[in-house]
Amino acid sequence: MQNKKIPLILFLIISSMVILAACSKDKDVITVVPIDKVQLGRQLFFDKNLSNPIGQSCASCHSPEAAFSDPAHSITSQGAVSRLFNNRNCPSVTYSSFAPAFRFDTTDSLYMGGFFFDGRVNSLQEQAKKPFLNQLEMNNTDAAMVVAKLRSADYYPLYKKIYGDATNVEQAFGNLADAIATFEQSSQVNAFSSKFDDYLQGKAQLTEPEKRGFELFNDPLKGNCAACHISDPDPDFGKVLFTDFTYDNIGVPKNPANPFYSIPSAFNPQGTSALDYGLGGVLNDPAYYGHFKVPSLRNAALTAPYFHNGFFTTLEEVVHFYNKRDVESFPTAEFPATVNHQEMGNLHLTTQEEKDIVAFLKTLSDGYK
Repeated sequence: MQNKKIPLILFLIISSMVILAACSKDKDVITVVPIDKVQLGRQLFFDKNLSNPIGQSCASCHSPEAAFSDPAHSITSQGAVSRLFNNRNCPSVTYSSFAPAFRFDTTDSLYMGGFFFDGRVNSLQEQAKKPFLNQLEMNNTDAAMVVAKLRSADYYPLYKKIYGDATNVEQAFGNLADAIATFEQSSQVNAFSSKFDDYLQGKAQLTEPEKRGFELFNDPLKGNCAACHISDPDPDFGKVLFTDFTYDNIGVPKNPANPFYSIPSAFNPQGTSALDYGLGGVLNDPAYYGHFKVPSLRNAALTAPYFHNGFFTTLEEVVHFYNKRDVESFPTAEFPATVNHQEMGNLHLTTQEEKDIVAFLKTLSDGYK
C-alpha cells in the first residue's frame, strides 16, 4: 500500500502545478509555477478595467484570434484614449517569452535578446508593466492606479492566495506583471500547434509548394531566411523558434500612413518628421539606427501588417521586398546608412519561388487540424 501512495501524491502535486521552461538561455533551468498563477495572469491580461478610461485590456491589442496581435490589424493600435496611437505596430505575444535577456554577443559581435522591438527591457515582467503606464496605451497615471483596480477586481482573492495582500504598491504592481508574464509563458500562448509542428512529428505532410518553400527558406544561396529565422530546434528549448533574437535594419521605409504622425504635438512634437531609431536609440549609437529585433515567424500569416511600422500588409509583399528591394523602386529606407545589403535585397528568386516561400510561412500558424 505504501508504494501505491507515492504516485497518488505525485499526481496531486502535478495536477496543481504547471511546468514551464524558464525563459532564460539556460536549458537546465525549469520553473515550476502554480496553475493558479497562469489563471490569474490570464484574467489580468483580459481585464478591460485596468486602463484609464476603462475599456482596454492587454488582449485588446494582443488578441488570441489574431495570434495575440492586434485583432483589427491596424498599422499601430489605438490606446485607451480615443485617437491616440503608439508609434509602432503591435507585435504578437506568441513565443516572445523565449527571448533571452539583452546582451552583446562577443562571439558574433552583435546585440541580441531583450523585449520590445528595440530590446529596451530585459524581462517579460518589465515588458508587462510598460503599457499600463504609457499614455498612448492604457494610460494609467501611476502604479497606484493600477493596483487600486486590482484590489477591486473580482479575481483579487486569487491574487491574495498567490501573493498575499496588495499593501505595497510597487511590489503589487510587480506581482501583477509577474502573473501576466507567467500566462505569456504558458501553452495557452505558445501552443506549438502548427502544421509545421505536426510535420516535424510525422503527423502531417507538406504540400509540394510548401516543401519547396521550406528548402528555399533554408538555402543560403536562395531565400537564406534561416540565417536569422533559424529553422533548427533551439538548443536550450528543443523547439524551432524561427528567430535568432538579433537585430537588423532590413531597409523598411517610413510609413506615411502611421497614425502616430497625426496625434497631438504634446505626444509627438516632431509630427511627420518623427524618426524611429530602434536599437540605435536605446544604445544612443547611430551605427544601429533602424535596427529592430528579428521576430519569430510563427503565426506570421495571422499578424499583418508587418514590420515595426506596419508598412507592408501581406506576406507576399514582405517576401517580394526581401527579394527585390535593391533592384526595384521602393521608397527609401528610414535609415539608409545601416541597411543590410549582404543578406537580402537581390535574392534572384522567381515569382514562383516567392510564392513557395509564402506557402511555407503559412504552415507556421498555430491551430492546425
